[in-house]
Amino acid sequence: MFDSYFAQALGFVSYILAMLCFIQKDDRRFKIMMILMNLNHALHFYLLNAVTSSLCCLFAAGRTATSLQTKAKWVAGLFIILTAFIGYLTVNQWTDYVAIAGSCIGTYALFCLNGIKMRWVVLLGSCLWLINNIIVGSLGGILLEATVIVLNLTTIYKLYKLNL
Repeated sequence: MFDSYFAQALGFVSYILAMLCFIQKDDRRFKIMMILMNLNHALHFYLLNAVTSSLCCLFAAGRTATSLQTKAKWVAGLFIILTAFIGYLTVNQWTDYVAIAGSCIGTYALFCLNGIKMRWVVLLGSCLWLINNIIVGSLGGILLEATVIVLNLTTIYKLYKLNL
């Protein structure tokens, strides 16, 4: 029982980290906060016994850190292939593919896009992660993605107003 409470508590820590992430207007700070959130979320999903989701979050932390150093499309392709392959090896049910798709979309956004375009594609990935979190029963994750969707839309609007 305690493990379940602890796992859910970590989901709420991810929620706080995500709020700090998605209010960032600077792409570098956005990505640094995303790394921290994904590392915490990987542990959260692992404790919920959602191994595919956990591994997708670990890969997401690695890909986000790498995207700070390079925007090479071949690196994005490598991360997408690795995520899909590792996901395929760990899938327990067809719904696990939702997390894989969300992670792959996020990889494309972080390597191949920036500014408003990056945030629009991240928004699509957030919608898939919301579905995943509902499926695996992540209370903090549901709150996280629902709020991230709203915050991301708000930041997109602000960036449009600032013409960034």
